[in-house]
Amino acid sequence: MTEGQAAARAFGLAPAGAGERGPGGGPARRLEADPDTVERDLIKLVLTLVELLRQLMERSALHRVDQGDLTEDEEERIGLTLLTLQDRMAGLCEQHGLTMADLNLDLGPLGTLLPRNGDGDAP
Repeated sequence: MTEGQAAARAFGLAPAGAGERGPGGGPARRLEADPDTVERDLIKLVLTLVELLRQLMERSALHRVDQGDLTEDEEERIGLTLLTLQDRMAGLCEQHGLTMADLNLDLGPLGTLLPRNGDGDAP
């Protein structure tokens, strides 16, 4: 078995053809990547992960502030750092023709990956 065949088998990918079945018994599906959009899609994925981490760091910092674990100087430094990171994220999105809403992946029945407009319910 070649590497390509092993990878196709591991991910349940097979060429779409008459009578072929995928891992769930349904018709086999072909993985298609558009060469024209693959770079933009990769940038979108990376920025989505960075935004998720930024929001998690922000929540952690707010939790520490609420608990009183930080000095005033530490609170100020964390606040400035988070604002700078937020501005840089907005700049990167603009540079690549994306909006922050574009980074919010729809996870189907689970909802969206990132909270919408300041909702505190996700991630």
